[in-house]
Amino acid sequence: MKRSWWIGLALVASAQAAEMGTVLKASELKQKPFSDAAKVAEVGDKTSVEIVTRQGAWIQVKTRDGQAGWLKMLNVRTGSGETKSDGGGGLLAGVSLFKTGSSGTTVTTGVKGLSEDDLRNAQPNPAELAKLDGYASSSDEAAKFAKAGKLSANRDLAYLAKSDKNR
Repeated sequence: MKRSWWIGLALVASAQAAEMGTVLKASELKQKPFSDAAKVAEVGDKTSVEIVTRQGAWIQVKTRDGQAGWLKMLNVRTGSGETKSDGGGGLLAGVSLFKTGSSGTTVTTGVKGLSEDDLRNAQPNPAELAKLDGYASSSDEAAKFAKAGKLSANRDLAYLAKSDKNR
C-alpha cells in the first residue's frame, strides 16, 4: 500500500517538474522579471514554453529554441492552452486542476504581497529612492501638464508645496 502511495507521489512530482505553458499574446521575453529589463527576444502568441519558476507577477520560461527569460504571468496560460469539451484529460487532469486552480478557459493570477520576514529583513536602498525621486514632477511641471489637459483643481493643494520644500 505504501509503495503505491510513493509511486503516485513520484508521478505528481514529475508532472510538476516540467510544467508547460502557452503564450496567450505576443510578448517580450525579458532578461529579468522587470518591465524595464533588457529584451531577450519576442515570443509569438500560441508559443509553447517550459515554465521554470515564478516570481511575483512574472514567470521564467524556456522556449523550444532554447531561449530563456521572463514573461508577465498574465500572458501565459499553464498547460497546453487548449481546452477539451469532453471533460477528458487522463490521469494527470486532476493534477493540472490542483496546480493552476482553474479549469476551462478562465485564467486567474494572484500576486503575493510581502511576508512578515520580508518586512523584518527590509533594508533601505538609497539608490532606488534616488531613482524614484527622479520621477517626481515639480509644482510648475504639474501645473503646465494640468493646463495643457484643461484640468483645474477642485480644492487648494497648497499642502503639496510643503512636501517639495522638505526634499
